[in-house]
Amino acid sequence: MKRLKNKIAIAYDFDGTLAPGNMQEYDFIPDLNMAVPDFWNKANELAKEHDMDEVLSYMFLMLHKAKKANTSIKKEAFLEYGSKITFYKGVETYFDRIKKYAAERGFEVEHYIISSGNREFVEGSAIAHHFTDIFASGFMYDEEGKAIWPALGVNYTNKTQFLFRINKGIHNSYDNTLINKIVDEEDKPIPFSNMIYLGDGETDVPAMKMMMLQGGIAIAVYNPDFKPTFSRKRTPKDLCKEIVDHKRANFMAPADYSENSELDLLLKRCIDKIIADQLLFSNPE
Repeated sequence: MKRLKNKIAIAYDFDGTLAPGNMQEYDFIPDLNMAVPDFWNKANELAKEHDMDEVLSYMFLMLHKAKKANTSIKKEAFLEYGSKITFYKGVETYFDRIKKYAAERGFEVEHYIISSGNREFVEGSAIAHHFTDIFASGFMYDEEGKAIWPALGVNYTNKTQFLFRINKGIHNSYDNTLINKIVDEEDKPIPFSNMIYLGDGETDVPAMKMMMLQGGIAIAVYNPDFKPTFSRKRTPKDLCKEIVDHKRANFMAPADYSENSELDLLLKRCIDKIIADQLLFSNPE
């Protein structure tokens, strides 16, 4: 029998999963004197024009427009923008609650972020201290502390590598010596069967699909307060249902993290399953 692994990892996308909208939209983009749709449309135009990764495109545009608007691009400014992010209902108390739930059953939960958004914004947010690692797009800085170049771009396909980093216990984004190295399952700190991934849309599909193929659990979440418009009739709930129907995620639920909400109860049942499987198929030491 396998050795008991009593550590569980829950990985989250950020924008749309833990917080409504994109993190740059709260204060940063308005400080560029740009409308939010104009910023993203311009980023998409640049990506198309230069055959450019969309994440690198928006990061370039952040720096370019900030310089023109005389908006600070120092790390402390980005952290301050992150502090303004607001979250879905229940998020700020959820992390400790779910850790406590698992701990009462003899298991430890670790929380991780895997996001195409800015890691500096996440690091400045009210929930940053809950995460073991924050894997997100980030900048490098010059001697004056100003952002000068993308240090890391996390797009929808390379999100999957960070699930392997969690699986193998790699706590950085730069070390690739271990990521492709064959490691015995018994030596991996967190097996995929002990992992849960939460995402909100199509950019999370590769990570969710890979999680399922590796024996983990994928949950699609949606904004429960979204109101359809003439230009956007398909709701986030419709999208999540499509993802589940096409077997790209196991479950779906509204992004309400309050105690005893649908999502809260679903996550607890997933933890119960992981624990039951571990106890059934493992030999406790």
